[in-house]
Amino acid sequence: MSLPNPPSVKVSSPYLVSSDGTFSVADAPTEPADSFGKKELKKRLKAAQEKLRELQRVLYAHDHHSVLLVFQAMDAAGKDGTIRAVMSGVNPAGCEVHSFKKPSSEELDHDFLWRTSRRAPERGRIGIYNRSYYEEVLVVRVHPGYLKGQRIPDVDLDTIWDERMHSIREHEAHLARNGTTILKFWLNVSHGEQKARFLSRLDEPEKNWKFAVGDVEERQHWPAYMDAYQEALRETSRPWAPWMAIPADNKAYMRVCVAEALVSALEGLEMRYPEVDAKEAARFEEMRALLESE
Repeated sequence: MSLPNPPSVKVSSPYLVSSDGTFSVADAPTEPADSFGKKELKKRLKAAQEKLRELQRVLYAHDHHSVLLVFQAMDAAGKDGTIRAVMSGVNPAGCEVHSFKKPSSEELDHDFLWRTSRRAPERGRIGIYNRSYYEEVLVVRVHPGYLKGQRIPDVDLDTIWDERMHSIREHEAHLARNGTTILKFWLNVSHGEQKARFLSRLDEPEKNWKFAVGDVEERQHWPAYMDAYQEALRETSRPWAPWMAIPADNKAYMRVCVAEALVSALEGLEMRYPEVDAKEAARFEEMRALLESE
């Protein structure tokens, strides 16, 4: 028996990746088509932050939905800065950020979805994955030797990536059916802009801590990573778990795009503040009089 599709995410973005499997990295822009002034982008970001602040309060109070934001990108694309800028006005009590780096020995003793699924957001909360289970069809695909450390029996390189894509699609459909709104952002930085940002990290002492030799070494695999991203977005962008390929060469514009997409998705949810029980409300005046008489 085939199951009905989960509810679609009502998100507005010019960079929404179609679910028809035709996405092309070559056609995905790394810069906005139009020029935007810094003041205009700052104004748009502030407006989105204010809307997000109120929507997050309703999300928390309504307590029926959870929101999962997934960020993937090449190094220096701006994941950390975007998360910080977009979520700066959100109540920390209703938001959690999880960064997924090299798997621990405990994580390697489980299936590849285990370490992220145990960090899935609760109802009423926003969960953010800075990198995610998609690393298993991106960096591991570029470096299949990593599979040896996962000790998976009978690995077949001709089928494992399709199998993992299938697992991801089923996992996200399960989350969506159970009330999680999933938004996935690929911050699409260009090869040239990444180089400029790496050089900036070398030239400016206060940015030296951000630089890692391994980042430059991974840069040598750029074509393989682009192929892996293209396949991942084609295979896993679905109406209930959409990808957005956000231009990342202009950081201010990128942050506005992410913030406005999140606001549109939250506005599309049927949320409201809980209504007070009639019997409880009937005692409000009694409680008011009691408090004022103290």
